[in-house]
Amino acid sequence: MSLRTRTVDHTRTVDHVEDVSPGSGALPPRAWYASSDAGSLSLNGTWRFRLSPTADAEDDSFAAPAYDAGDWAEISVPGHWVLQGHGSPVYTNHRYPFPVDPPRVPTENPTGDHLRVFDLPADWPTAADGRARLRFDGVESCARVWLNGTDLGDFKGSRLPHEFPVGPLLRAAGNVLAVRVHQWSAGSYLEDQDQWWLPGIFRDVTLLHRPAGGVVDFFVHASYDHTAGEGTLRVDSDVAGRVTVPELGIDIATGEPATAPVAPWSAESPRLYDGVLATGGERVPLRIGFRTVELSNGLIEINGRPVLFKGVNRHEWHPERGRALDLDTMRRDVLLMKRHNINAVRTSHYPPHPAFLDLCDTYGLWVIDECDLETHGFTEQGWRDNPVDDDRWTPALLDRAARMVERDKNHPSVVVWSLGNEAGTGRGLTAMAGWIRARDTSRPIHYEGDRDCRDTDVYSRMYAGHAEVERIGRGLDGGPRRRRALPFLLCEYAHAMGNGPGGLAEYQRLFEAHGRLQGGFVWEWIDHGITHPGLGHAYGGDFGEELHDGNFVCDGLLFPDRRPSPGLAEYKKVIEPVALTVSPSRERSRRPGTHPRDTVRVTNRYDFTDLSALAFTWAYEAEGGTVRSGTLPVPALAPGESAEVELPAVPAGDSAGEAHWTVRAVLASGTAWAPPGHVVAWGQAPVSPRRVPYVAATARPAHGDGLVALGPGVFDARTGAPRTIGGVALTGLRLDVWRATTDNDDGAAWQSDPRHGPLWRGLGLHRMRHRLDAVEAGGDALTVRTRVAPAGGELGLSAVYRWTSDGDRLRLTVSTAPEGHWTVPLPRLGIRFGLSGADRVRWYGGGPGEAYPDTRSASAVGRWESTVDDMQTPYVRPQENGARIDVRWAELGGLRVEGDPVFLLTARRWTTEQLDAAAHRTDLVPGDTVWVNLDHGQHGIGSQSCGPGPLPRYHLRAEPAEFSFVFSPHPGTHLA
Repeated sequence: MSLRTRTVDHTRTVDHVEDVSPGSGALPPRAWYASSDAGSLSLNGTWRFRLSPTADAEDDSFAAPAYDAGDWAEISVPGHWVLQGHGSPVYTNHRYPFPVDPPRVPTENPTGDHLRVFDLPADWPTAADGRARLRFDGVESCARVWLNGTDLGDFKGSRLPHEFPVGPLLRAAGNVLAVRVHQWSAGSYLEDQDQWWLPGIFRDVTLLHRPAGGVVDFFVHASYDHTAGEGTLRVDSDVAGRVTVPELGIDIATGEPATAPVAPWSAESPRLYDGVLATGGERVPLRIGFRTVELSNGLIEINGRPVLFKGVNRHEWHPERGRALDLDTMRRDVLLMKRHNINAVRTSHYPPHPAFLDLCDTYGLWVIDECDLETHGFTEQGWRDNPVDDDRWTPALLDRAARMVERDKNHPSVVVWSLGNEAGTGRGLTAMAGWIRARDTSRPIHYEGDRDCRDTDVYSRMYAGHAEVERIGRGLDGGPRRRRALPFLLCEYAHAMGNGPGGLAEYQRLFEAHGRLQGGFVWEWIDHGITHPGLGHAYGGDFGEELHDGNFVCDGLLFPDRRPSPGLAEYKKVIEPVALTVSPSRERSRRPGTHPRDTVRVTNRYDFTDLSALAFTWAYEAEGGTVRSGTLPVPALAPGESAEVELPAVPAGDSAGEAHWTVRAVLASGTAWAPPGHVVAWGQAPVSPRRVPYVAATARPAHGDGLVALGPGVFDARTGAPRTIGGVALTGLRLDVWRATTDNDDGAAWQSDPRHGPLWRGLGLHRMRHRLDAVEAGGDALTVRTRVAPAGGELGLSAVYRWTSDGDRLRLTVSTAPEGHWTVPLPRLGIRFGLSGADRVRWYGGGPGEAYPDTRSASAVGRWESTVDDMQTPYVRPQENGARIDVRWAELGGLRVEGDPVFLLTARRWTTEQLDAAAHRTDLVPGDTVWVNLDHGQHGIGSQSCGPGPLPRYHLRAEPAEFSFVFSPHPGTHLA
């Protein structure tokens, strides 16, 4: 090992910033391991910091040991300086936030100088052997490093490790570590991922002692033969030594294979064996998982079985610390994934912190490990000058591939290597694939941009619609012969931006129906909102960026504070590993008055494990309340097996009203990732039908003082609008067709492309006007005839409100019909009104969380209760939210409302117009009125903020409709 020992010369050279090479002075990459008995010193903590507006604004005299940085600021490392009060973050999806002129970057290049003075611990081994290493696990985007005045070198590759030999330079005390970090560099052209641009030393900095005879690099090969039930272990090491695995009785020399009966590692059963690699100078702990990945029969098979990936894309994110994640946050992510039935992660679009992969090994997640590479911005110029097709950049690409593979090669959780993301095509990618295959034959290679699969082993797509995915599953997609012989993955689908994603259940049915479809990865795991004192969570444009992509950075299944969104609850239900299908007995209709046994079909959808770790419970529920419950004996079905299990007989007296069976699969005992009783899967089915509310029209309208009284209702005689029902004041009851557009609504073709017809807003659906045509009070009804239409066009809706009463209750029947030529769906169709004094809401129907026509899988029929405030879903950009679906009745603000048919319920303390106008949640100011929507229907949600829209069956077409609501006083829910 040699050192570059250029002493500080006070020059201002910045040539390395625009050099396409990966850097200079760093040691070759090697395997990462958390600890050994050789000793290490963390240099994380408080560092001195100075920010300059340009790369050459300051010379490098600050790196001299005698430099006085007492007046510099202090920041935390790991961390990003723009999140610690120095400059501002920038968000772009794919456009470079600087002129595209590779490899050059602007002179206006924020540059952060970092200083850390440290002493060696008293027990630090002697430095005379010169084998200590200084390790950086992640610096964005380009760094130059000095130790005690000596220039160690520079590097690029922000999310990759770099080590420098420093042994002879170390002192017992007063060591000065200086690091200059540039925000922009030639490397930035290779790091155009959809995320915030956040410069800084954002991963760990560590000093590693390397003893004589210590391990330089090692490769654990731990395969599994499923036919023999045996694992074969071989550990290759640059330094000779011995490998022991006491539990397996293995004691072998490095490079020597050993075979033993083992339990294999899988994401479902992540069995790890503790071992030790011992050399003449060091003992390195090993965590060995035996598993084999291979392409067989056109599929990715692991341990001899094809697997179905139920995955997420995961950017590293924390709302206050950005990509500087701590171990507890990473563990929290993994536990949330496991508890929501997620079994796979694509590390979009760079290798994660190495500790995250340790967690995946421990708890069990399949990992597609993706290289730190994306050149998406070159799509703006037709991929001209794209670095991956320019031989000058190939050494940098190979360096990035090597640093990923060498660091992560010993993780059993890593089952696929990915070359990168959205970087076009070119010779550099081919070179990367060739290098990886030469180094590691045990894993397939992925890259979505390689549509012909010349360099890859997986046919991968993003955001393909359901119909296309089905064609691929059926083998009707055509294309090159090699591609047609490969497994298919949706590496990104179901764009989880704002309210959504919709259509998950339909995708999953396709994955399960066609073997070639090996699943997909939802985009993405977490919203990248930044904690902001005035906005709650900030997104693109909130920091004054000239070029930005707004809230497109908030597209996750978790909110920025890591609270699960309704989308995550939906995904958990859709991908649950046990299918529970409840079926009423076929004999019921043939044997009136009897109660034959209903059944539940239990199907094991795990890839490897049986159902012995699960317990099953049943509940018989009438009108949403549990009547009886118990446990259900289910055999320990093997993967893919099914069984019909009888449910208990229910006496006739227990079936009054609408009834449901609910069956749950729960953890019988606690696991490393969840406590006993955690619900893994559930199924529900009706046993008896719902009683439709009936109101006999016996009351007659009575006139007086400009009012009309009908049963418990008082109406304005001129407008026909209800003033009070049972003494409860109502405001502004009328037909409503508008919703505050979701991110997915705003991505719809008819919203953004006039070729598809008029836009929702272009049609004026957000500002409908209501024309009163007639008020007729006579006979047994009060009838109000209106037309609802926007200004500027011929489109409209006729609406007739017919009120009847039996003296105690009011029934409102709404009849609507479209007028004019409608070419787009309606956002919603129902009624809206305001209540004062409403706080708690009780309802019988779908819950507990929000649901829409194509996001309803996780909605269970039951009796639920909430506050109005808790019914709101806190999307970072406010939009339509909080609807409860399939509601039979609801009680709030002193009223009870029953629907015919069932309806969607929304209640909030601001109007739809206020919600629609809000850019952040802090823009929403609660008012004294609670605005209630009772919707006959809503348009589906879809995924079209970046993917396909709702399937046609979820379109709310403008067509004649009729629906009714029954209102009655309910004092128990009235709050003054």
